[in-house]
Amino acid sequence: MKLKYSSLLLGLILPITYATAEVSLIPPDAKAGECYAKVVIPAKYKTVDERVLVQEASNQITVIPAKYEWIEEKVEITPAGKKLLTVPATYKKVTETIEVKPATRSWHTSLKTDSAPVSKEILVAAKLKGVDLDNATPKSCYKEYFMPEKYKTVEEEIVVQKETTKNEIVPAVYEMVEKTIEIKPASKKTITVPATYEFKEERVLIEKEKTVWKKGTNPAQKLDGATGEIMCLVKVPAVYNTIKKKVVKTPATTKVVDIPAETKTIKVKKLVSPSETKTITIPAVKKSIEKKVLDTKSEFSWVKVGESVDKGWKHTGHSICLLETPALTKNIVKTVLETNATTKEIEIKPTFQTMKVKKLVEEAKEVKTPIEAVYKTVAKTEKVSDAYQSWERILCQTNMNKEVILKIQEALKAKNYNPGKIDGVLGKDTRMALDKYQRDNSLATGGITYETLNALKVEL
Repeated sequence: MKLKYSSLLLGLILPITYATAEVSLIPPDAKAGECYAKVVIPAKYKTVDERVLVQEASNQITVIPAKYEWIEEKVEITPAGKKLLTVPATYKKVTETIEVKPATRSWHTSLKTDSAPVSKEILVAAKLKGVDLDNATPKSCYKEYFMPEKYKTVEEEIVVQKETTKNEIVPAVYEMVEKTIEIKPASKKTITVPATYEFKEERVLIEKEKTVWKKGTNPAQKLDGATGEIMCLVKVPAVYNTIKKKVVKTPATTKVVDIPAETKTIKVKKLVSPSETKTITIPAVKKSIEKKVLDTKSEFSWVKVGESVDKGWKHTGHSICLLETPALTKNIVKTVLETNATTKEIEIKPTFQTMKVKKLVEEAKEVKTPIEAVYKTVAKTEKVSDAYQSWERILCQTNMNKEVILKIQEALKAKNYNPGKIDGVLGKDTRMALDKYQRDNSLATGGITYETLNALKVEL
């Protein structure tokens, strides 16, 4: 797990459940005077109907009794026969749990349900350090630690004074004599004639006209800390500066003047014997000093919460925790066939007597009537697309005023979202109502986008 630490971006508030598509650093196709913000486009769902079996198909059995006629003879009063008894089908009720909304998993800064999602960059850094994000269990947390670089003290011998030589001089011997000498040779002197100048004004282009992206602000940017960067494209005019320039009127020149030599008779020293030098070697001087050198570089590592951390490792403040939202299920009671309907035969012994007796004309029989299966339609929610980030045009200082806020408050109130006092001020109640309306209607969150204004039918 001890890999080299890569620099992390500071966008720690962006949701981890966003689609992994990259968002451009600046808004595309922007115009000067417009403001944009990175907003969260929520995941989209659709409701589908599913046909669920609640009772299986079966048969209903009806018994048609035997037919007889009366005759007078000494015969069996009741002939030997069989009696059919209906044994009805039995049913049982079972409860089946079906999933109507799938479970979701996302990484947050803590296990609290209202904790902020972790940015994609943090997750990439954790994965590079060996955290198995795909197979992590829900409610597991990891913390990032770092080990500072370490130094060690070593001794080094340095030369504080190099080896040198020293010369001892034996002075020369002189005698005094008279000599005429030139104390100042003939020469020439160059005189400078300075240049003359004048001042002229000139208008200089300092910076061309351009458009630049500047950070903007949005009164709704505090909603759940989910607002992304707000960028405004501003036109900056060209910059000129009038300067005074010093220009040459007449260039500088020179003229040469001759200066004669000067002589003088003086007493001078005449060399009798030259001076001598004697060389002495001075050895080098050395000294041992202590110096600190890098022993080990700094390292970064991610450790699962609950596991021991070696001494010396310090927490960087970055944490990731896996939260799981359970699937939404619904219980449906079904009636299912336990045993099929049947018939049971009972032997009937014959009886004899001289009398009117019944004579069997047609034996009893059973008739099976099919019972169709029973179904029920259940509504289920399926995800159509994941949440993602996008640049959206938003309201900012250039087009945000009290009248616009009043329209937004009135539109929210008309749709049963309480904005608080209708006063043209984007307060806490109005921001919370606006955020709830955006989430309920699968609109982008994180700013007052033009998509939200169109949904509220607010015109600027």
